[in-house]
Amino acid sequence: MGKIIVANWKMNGSLDFIKAFLPSIKASLTTTENQVILCPPYPFLIAVGLDLKGVSARLGAQNCHSSPQGAFTGEISAPMLADLGCAAVIVGHSERRTQFGEDDTLVNAKVSAIHAAGMIAIVCVGESMTVRESGHAIEMVTCQLHASLPSSAHPQNTLVAYEPIWAIGTGVTPILEEIIEMHKALHTATRTPLPLLYGGSVTDQNARDILSLPYVDGILVGGASLKAESFRKIVES
Repeated sequence: MGKIIVANWKMNGSLDFIKAFLPSIKASLTTTENQVILCPPYPFLIAVGLDLKGVSARLGAQNCHSSPQGAFTGEISAPMLADLGCAAVIVGHSERRTQFGEDDTLVNAKVSAIHAAGMIAIVCVGESMTVRESGHAIEMVTCQLHASLPSSAHPQNTLVAYEPIWAIGTGVTPILEEIIEMHKALHTATRTPLPLLYGGSVTDQNARDILSLPYVDGILVGGASLKAESFRKIVES
């Protein structure tokens, strides 16, 4: 069985980028045994979704509101994303937590909304370098996970993405033993183990090694998912 590969484009891309990028990786998306989810910014969901027709890759979004509708100017609800063809939504990313003040309670509510809309929640958790150096990384991340998961979470509708904050976009990754240690702890942290992804400076150079680790069911890819040749290699890992 293949691994799960999620591409988080963050606030990047354009229609011209999509026209050039997707055709160059489409052959790999067609032949890979891995499960690929592409998460572009909101304005490009329809364009990417149309280009994914005929391949097994699925469409995802990068965030959503916790309410299904209402007077929330500028927000997007989970039912709207499902209506656009999204199969999954990323929530709780450290950039949302640190830059927009989203806490575990809000993430928990968003996960519930995603489940109610019939989609998969990709729930991000991770520690800062300060926490890592204090020796409390496992305790902090497992507590964050428990607080972020509603009772509706199960292995078919929830993926957990471990992204150490200090590794995101820095080019620095934990040593493989540290990834195994955290993923093992997360594997045993829930009554029914949820699929676990690793994220944080994933590249075409380290993807295969990371995917070969025990307790690692997939990867969440940031910057490397915007480079066609690099992402093609990752998809084929």
